[in-house]
Amino acid sequence: MREVESSGSSERATFAACLATILELPLDAVPQLPPGEDVAGWRISRWLGGLGLGLVGVSDAASFSWAGPWIGRVRPAGASDHRAVVMYGVPSGVAFDPADATAEDGWRLEGGYVVAALDIALARPAAPPAPATEGTVASIWVAPTAGAPAQGLDAATALPGRGLDGDRHVTGDGTFPSGLPGSALTLIEEEVCDSFTPSLAPDEHRRNVVTRGIELNGLVGREFAIGDVRCRGMRLCEPCTVVERYAGRSVLRPLVHRGGLRADVVGDGTIRVGDRVRVA
Repeated sequence: MREVESSGSSERATFAACLATILELPLDAVPQLPPGEDVAGWRISRWLGGLGLGLVGVSDAASFSWAGPWIGRVRPAGASDHRAVVMYGVPSGVAFDPADATAEDGWRLEGGYVVAALDIALARPAAPPAPATEGTVASIWVAPTAGAPAQGLDAATALPGRGLDGDRHVTGDGTFPSGLPGSALTLIEEEVCDSFTPSLAPDEHRRNVVTRGIELNGLVGREFAIGDVRCRGMRLCEPCTVVERYAGRSVLRPLVHRGGLRADVVGDGTIRVGDRVRVA
């Protein structure tokens, strides 16, 4: 997302800013709505239709989660009208708030919209290019249960279809279900961790393998190897309110598309600090 500054603090102005941010368009490309017109009405719907997109209303925004951006309608504390914010993640949290509507406690999420493709087969993004370089394993971390302190290891046994021996992804004691595609192994780039001040710690990012020197996003949909262990990149490990809760600071927005990789373990073996990470 490329954040766009709002032209005001009304729901119309913040909705336009959120829509421009999600679509990465300049603010003046979004239709400006006259006072009293529904922000998700015909004017916006017709314009989005020309882009092959539409808006899907969220009936229960407070419990809704989406592994990507969506627009939330929030009512600030003591306010009689709404503002728009960009929500993100599973579970979802506020990633962009153009009017600081959620800066003070007491705000409520009362609705929302997902920007969706009208024909999903025509809207699937192209796969990113494969990483141009090899990387190395900088550190290895496991935790026996959700929220348990991360334990650093010099080496870990990789279990096909399950994850790293001793980790909650193997035992089913994590926050999310185990045994599903992309649930075995999580990775993050050390360069991303070091972009925070102070550096993002293992108990904050909660990923298993920290790498250096390779762009993990390019491994989605590809076979790769960590040392002699074969893996397959399944999807981006996007941030959510869980990781922000562990971090205890604002990390959700800076980790969008930079939160690392979710992968399956295809072959057994041992992953060691210093192992090469390379496209198979």
